Amino acid sequence: MTRIPHGTSGEPNPLEAFSLDQLRRRTSMKWRTYPEDVLPVWVAEMDVAPPGPVVRAVTEAMESGDTGYPAGTAYAEALAAFADKRWGWSGLAVERTAIVPDVMLGVVEMLRLVTGPGDPVVVNPPVYPPFYDFTRHADRRVVEAPLGADGRLAPDVLERAFREATAGGGRAAYLLCSPHNPTGTVHTADELTAVAALAERYGVRVVADEIHAPLVYDGTRFVPYLSVPGGERGLSLMSASKAWNLAGLKAALAVAGPAAADDLARMPEVVGHGPSHVGILAHTAALRDATGWLDALLDGLDANRRLLTALLAEQLPAVRYRPGDATYLAWLDCRDLGLGDDPAEAFLRHGRVALTGGPPFGTGGAGHARLNLATSPEVLTEAVRRMAAAVRAAGGARA
Repeated sequence: MTRIPHGTSGEPNPLEAFSLDQLRRRTSMKWRTYPEDVLPVWVAEMDVAPPGPVVRAVTEAMESGDTGYPAGTAYAEALAAFADKRWGWSGLAVERTAIVPDVMLGVVEMLRLVTGPGDPVVVNPPVYPPFYDFTRHADRRVVEAPLGADGRLAPDVLERAFREATAGGGRAAYLLCSPHNPTGTVHTADELTAVAALAERYGVRVVADEIHAPLVYDGTRFVPYLSVPGGERGLSLMSASKAWNLAGLKAALAVAGPAAADDLARMPEVVGHGPSHVGILAHTAALRDATGWLDALLDGLDANRRLLTALLAEQLPAVRYRPGDATYLAWLDCRDLGLGDDPAEAFLRHGRVALTGGPPFGTGGAGHARLNLATSPEVLTEAVRRMAAAVRAAGGARA
């Protein structure tokens, strides 16, 4: 399986389409959670102009009144074609897919298929906080297997967690974040093959959240979990929502490996009523017709990774930042700033800039903050300026 690097699209940088004044007119969570004087670089919404093919698909649906219930397999077919071209993976079988409302609701449905109430679910902190919230809401028990100091999967730690999770003889699942949020780590084929071998040894079912898969930078290869040896019993959740900024147009796909098809077939038919038909049209158009837009976005995000590195070195050298190989999220180690377990609180209070605090990400999150890179260079520059001003105001800098 060969990853095909993204090309030069010739399209403008989607991150530079709107001014800050224009962005403040938005009514979504990112722009309405905090007062207007706060600069938001927190939740995973991008400050982008939407792709033309997506705009056309939604507009045509509105104009023709095509606003009913979802039907058909166009979304799955578009994802399969994208996976084949982008990741060199031809193993995404349309007949082993099902539409779900979004990735996290799909995760819950997959966990219900392979575990029961009270059963353990292994996660790798620091990790996306809803992994904890949704798992517990589904009446499952979280077992942590923290990432290593290098931000990568730690096989010995994972094996201990699997052993603990299965010690009572019941069912257990592993909720894999791939690529990893918040670190931006892209798991290698060898790492994922080792995961599959451990899962088989201990009888743990793997559910992979692969929502960030299209957001992998050149020089790094994304490997779908279902493509590795031993991944046949796995279940994956994929969506166009993160890479094309379509969170408000709900839709995602559950994908089963060959040996998990019977599990997916047991998912209640009513789950497929949850996705938005217009969302499916938008996601299909993104995967099929807006890859040039995605390439331009990745170029813009890559430039922002380099810009953030330079800004931190100049203004906040005590902050440790290892640019991730995927996602538009920057995981900042702020422990040397002296701002306590949740530096995002100090950035907000003293600098009027909103980041996502680290503690809800679980073990390893204290003293960290997550910053959203998916904005214009001007906004990113202002965000770091405010962060530095907050550190000075809080008297916590030891840089």
